[in-house]
This record gives sequence, C-alpha cells and structure tokens, in this order.
Amino acid sequence: MGLILLRHTRPEGAAGLCYGRTDLSLGPDFDHEAATIAARLPAVARIVSSPLSRCLRLAQAIARTRTLPVQVLPDLIEMDFGTWENRAWSVISRSEIDAWSEDFLDARPHGGESVRQLAARTRKALDQAAAGPRPTLVVTHAGIIKAARVATGEADAWQSETAFGRWVTVDWP
Repeated sequence: MGLILLRHTRPEGAAGLCYGRTDLSLGPDFDHEAATIAARLPAVARIVSSPLSRCLRLAQAIARTRTLPVQVLPDLIEMDFGTWENRAWSVISRSEIDAWSEDFLDARPHGGESVRQLAARTRKALDQAAAGPRPTLVVTHAGIIKAARVATGEADAWQSETAFGRWVTVDWP
C-alpha cells in the first residue's frame, strides 16, 4: 500500500460552487463525518494535508485518533480557479467553459492555474508524501486526487469522481 488519498468532507455552500482555493467553512455534520472516516480508515504511518481548513481539520481529527502528527504540504492545495473562485458554475460564461474544455490541459480562461500546472504540482507533493513512512494518508481535494490518478495511468481519471469523505489508494513510485 502506498498513498491513501482522502477527499475532505462536504464544506458549507459547496453545491454548484467553483471553490478551488476558497477556504469554505466545514459542513454542520463535520464532527460525525470525521469520526466515521477515522474509524473506517486503514492503519497509516503518516498523515499529510492540504493547508486549507476543510482538509487540515479533517487530518487533525484523524490524527488525534491515531496519535500521529500532521504535516502540511502546501502543494496539496486545490486548483487555483482565478476569477472563477467562489462563483456558481452556472454563472461562468459558456465561452470560458468552452475554451477550457477545448484545451483542457493548458487553458486558463479564469486566469488561475492550468490543469497541467496542477498535475505537475500534484506530482511534486505526492513525491514528498511518499518519501516518508508508508502507508501515508493524504488529506486533499478532488483535483489533486484526479491528477494523481492520471499520473498512475488510470484511464479517464480526469472524469473520475471521489465523493466527499471517501478515499482511493494509489501506488506511488
């Protein structure tokens, strides 16, 4: 077992919102969700987390049950969606969405980060996470999980979904 990539729990106001790096508050069921996740996770030797509170608070809650420290890796942060941040997907112009889909890896119609930049940053962060004891729990975001799945050769990983509070395991070099 290599890296366990855990997506944060559902934040408040998330439905229909583009919130990449926006640090949304945690949902009202966070304490229950965190306890349930901690009880179901396999044993880990290390916990690393995105710096955003929706991940860091979950990592800290799990760490308390495992008596492990949490290491924050800044590169585990979600994609920077620039001017799209904290806007409803439904109000983002069709032409901007189309520009992104036509050049998915490199387009930046929002002025933030490209998917290729996210993928490179993800590789760097997961290399750091994998450098320590394993298995390592990585508490992070959907974009990072997708990029990791692409990097490990999973077909159609950019279209994959990992539900809030769920995890996938990847063998990382």
